[in-house]
Amino acid sequence: MTTNPTLVSGTIAAAPQAQPLDVTPSPLALLLLGRGSDPDSERGVDCPGVLPPASDPTLTERAAAARAALGDRLFILGHHYQRDEVIAFADVTGDSFKLAQQAAARPQAEFIVFCGVHFMAESADILTAPHQQVVLPDLAAGCSMADMATAEQVEQAWEDLIEAGAAEDTVPVSYMNSSAAIKAFTGRHDGTICTSSNARRALDWAFGPQRGGRRVLFLPDQHLGRNTAIGELGMTEDDCVVYNPYRPMGGLTPQQLRDAKMILWKGHCSVHGRFTRECVDEVRARIPGVTVLVHPECRREVVTGADLVGSTEYIIRTVAEAPAGTAFAIGTELNLVRRLANRHPDKNIVFLDRTVCYCSTMNRIDMPHLVWALESLVRGEPVNRISVPPEVATYARKALDQMLALP
Repeated sequence: MTTNPTLVSGTIAAAPQAQPLDVTPSPLALLLLGRGSDPDSERGVDCPGVLPPASDPTLTERAAAARAALGDRLFILGHHYQRDEVIAFADVTGDSFKLAQQAAARPQAEFIVFCGVHFMAESADILTAPHQQVVLPDLAAGCSMADMATAEQVEQAWEDLIEAGAAEDTVPVSYMNSSAAIKAFTGRHDGTICTSSNARRALDWAFGPQRGGRRVLFLPDQHLGRNTAIGELGMTEDDCVVYNPYRPMGGLTPQQLRDAKMILWKGHCSVHGRFTRECVDEVRARIPGVTVLVHPECRREVVTGADLVGSTEYIIRTVAEAPAGTAFAIGTELNLVRRLANRHPDKNIVFLDRTVCYCSTMNRIDMPHLVWALESLVRGEPVNRISVPPEVATYARKALDQMLALP
């Protein structure tokens, strides 16, 4: 990922290289795939499915020592999709917005180390106090979905809406999984941010009397927008159009833009987008009575074929509250599914897709990078500080505050 230099300031030094480790790869990589190996259906077992080798024990000790040295000056946030060895050092785990809120609620913490991806660290910087410094252990930890909508592309889309005579009554609603620049665009045009758990409330507000929009420009995940509009608001496929930023006028006619209720950005999550209806059908045939539980970032065909659909927090809660013996096939990031399987050995928990898929950018936050970031703080030399420019932060904060004020 190429990081926007206007959004990042601070010293950027080379991270230490992990030394080769004399260890055997963990067999837990196969936990969710069954005991055997079928090369035709388990293409991800060898690459990229094998878990990385366990961390050198000295890295764990060094991280613990650095954390102890920093004391209350340090607050570590860990997203649910992080590796177990990194999550072990998190003061709080959660989804992106929950973590940003937790950072804002710790004004005594001088340093916020965000074990997640770039847009999450930006949100934390926007919501925290000026004296707090947000650090991302690896600047290459980005988000493919967030990268699918640049500020320039979105501004062009708005110009297209103006040209089509459709901008005045269009309300932008942007998913939390977007850059600070996209959040600022949303704030400038009096829109709101949403999460996967409150997307319906955000759309109700946009179309309701408080805002009175005739249509919504939904950024940047088309699947969450479509699943919410059709599955929860009762819209149809005909109410939705997809705006492709790489085609003139988004590949749409002015009339299509005017007639649409939902203008969906052509973006998606690289992890959730890989699940197919065939995955659902295959797991039902393989595991009788299985409950298919998926994230709303999945394709429409997967959502309609599932039994339960909800945010990451919903998935965690649903599994925890289910009775012993329940079988789940879960369509979300593998680190989380694997953690749930380990946490609930009394339940049969499998990954929805028989080919393994991690979030590659989330996995960039590893122990060598975490130790490097923490030890740099101990030396008084913060690295990889995420700093959102004031004007961008002001409008992004406006959009985030509107989300917090949703009825």
